[in-house]
Amino acid sequence: MCIHYKLKITGKVQGVWCRKYIFDKASEWKINGYVKNNEDGSVLTEIETNDPKKAQAFIEWLYECSPLSKVEKVEVIEEKECSGFKDFQIIR
Repeated sequence: MCIHYKLKITGKVQGVWCRKYIFDKASEWKINGYVKNNEDGSVLTEIETNDPKKAQAFIEWLYECSPLSKVEKVEVIEEKECSGFKDFQIIR
């Protein structure tokens, strides 16, 4: 059973290595998807996993993001279908 979330992270999240930390954590936890900066100053990540507990733990971890970040909010949108991501990437 594949779980797919689109997550918009707001606060002080750009220019503080947030994408790199998200990439590292997703790779460590074997979560597939991507992360990218949005023009509005937020960070967007989409994740896919077969483990609901892992997905929830990752979402909770996003509030830490990086030592220099200050996450104010993580907006969670559950997608109905998975995209079939094969790995995790940083989109520039």
